[in-house]
Amino acid sequence: MSANGSTETLVELEHLTKHFDVKQGVFARGTAKVHAVEDVTLQVRRGETLGIVGESGCGKSTTARVMLRLLDVTSGTVRFDGRDITHLSQRALRPLRREMQMVFQDPYASLNPRKSVGQIVGTPFAIHGVKNARSRVQELLERVGLSPEHYNRYPHEFSGGQRQRIGVARALALSPKLIVCDEPVSALDVSIQAQVLNLLRNLQSDFNLTYVFITHDLSVLRQIADRIAVMYLGRVVEIGDSEQIYDAPKHPYTAALLSAVPRTGTDPRQRIVLSGDVPSPIDPPQACVFHPRCPRFHRGHCDVEEPELRDLAPHHAAACHYPLERWPITDEELRQAEGAVREDRPHLEGAAHD
Repeated sequence: MSANGSTETLVELEHLTKHFDVKQGVFARGTAKVHAVEDVTLQVRRGETLGIVGESGCGKSTTARVMLRLLDVTSGTVRFDGRDITHLSQRALRPLRREMQMVFQDPYASLNPRKSVGQIVGTPFAIHGVKNARSRVQELLERVGLSPEHYNRYPHEFSGGQRQRIGVARALALSPKLIVCDEPVSALDVSIQAQVLNLLRNLQSDFNLTYVFITHDLSVLRQIADRIAVMYLGRVVEIGDSEQIYDAPKHPYTAALLSAVPRTGTDPRQRIVLSGDVPSPIDPPQACVFHPRCPRFHRGHCDVEEPELRDLAPHHAAACHYPLERWPITDEELRQAEGAVREDRPHLEGAAHD
């Protein structure tokens, strides 16, 4: 159930897959496939904020861009408001663009420095032939905390937080149903982050918006998300209500992410340091994609059989053969898990503490 009590699905992804062809090297012939998104199934409920979190390169931004049909689908299905939009042409998609918008990560790169604020925010009105654009742009500027007098100013005259507010105003222009926020506060100071997050929450309530909020910062996501999907190497490895994810994570990767969030000296959580590097998406591991780095790895199972995303609690699912039974993890449990990993993979001796 979303924050406004709705259980109606606005966006649905079924077995979504996106591959990119890349050259293998200067002297190599042929191409390789980057497995950016692999078999992702998600539902975004009307009026909720779905957070998507993971390390850089995990596929969260690619998932959002395919969701908006900014990228074509390799396989799978994308439904928006009950309509299959997977293979719609750009002409057929144009009316739907009014209902799907995006706020980009970098407020310095996402605004055209050659255009005034009025032209930037007014572009959606011009594209879709909406009249009285000037007055509506000024209303939007005021709604996001800027002055209507900023209409004729240029992006270089604004701070990063103000530029991001301009980006939010542009996304709101055509009264969309869905806004994808692709790390919208990662380039801002902490105090400014809080202001932008408060603005997004207020706008969601006032305009009945649905958000997909992408970030690698779990501390930011806790302030705004109703549900959270955790991605690793192109796959959703855990999904659940926000409080479930933070208070009782089931997947070891989610626990590792949570343990990396800065905390007070009285917090009992232990820091989980993952061994090794993130595998290449060109040649992802077989079976469980997380098994080369997992502190709960079991030889002959995790590296042989791929785990399904299954319900482990009401509204809480994870793709793990050996999910966590409790959280936080104690010192003794962490030592036992690391010892088991080193027994199964002797070449990783000491790597867990590198």
